[in-house]
Amino acid sequence: LERMAAKDDLGRRGERIAERALAARGYEILDRNWRCSEGEIDLVALDGASLVFVEVKTRTSTAFGHPFEAITPGKLSRLRRLAAAWLNEHGPVRGATRLRVDAIGVLAPRGAPATIEHLEGIF
Repeated sequence: LERMAAKDDLGRRGERIAERALAARGYEILDRNWRCSEGEIDLVALDGASLVFVEVKTRTSTAFGHPFEAITPGKLSRLRRLAAAWLNEHGPVRGATRLRVDAIGVLAPRGAPATIEHLEGIF
């Protein structure tokens, strides 16, 4: 149970780091940790005319692989369904003419600064 709590804390920390990085690049954060029966979208943001659904993966090291390795074809398929569910619930977003799914990998070693990689348009 303690290990799960630590993993959740790490994930939330990574999401906060990713959110700050997106905001610094001019993205407007519209939603965070949106949930439905299908799962959760970490971040929803507006990047110019693109509505962006963001999957954030956080690790303390690459000992068990790069954060992006956790984004499987099944996860991508679920992200597409989640994006559709989000749009169904929220309706059109002003100014958004395109949809995009991005991934952000955060390496957050204990006691050291985090590094971020952002892949745009993974799906």
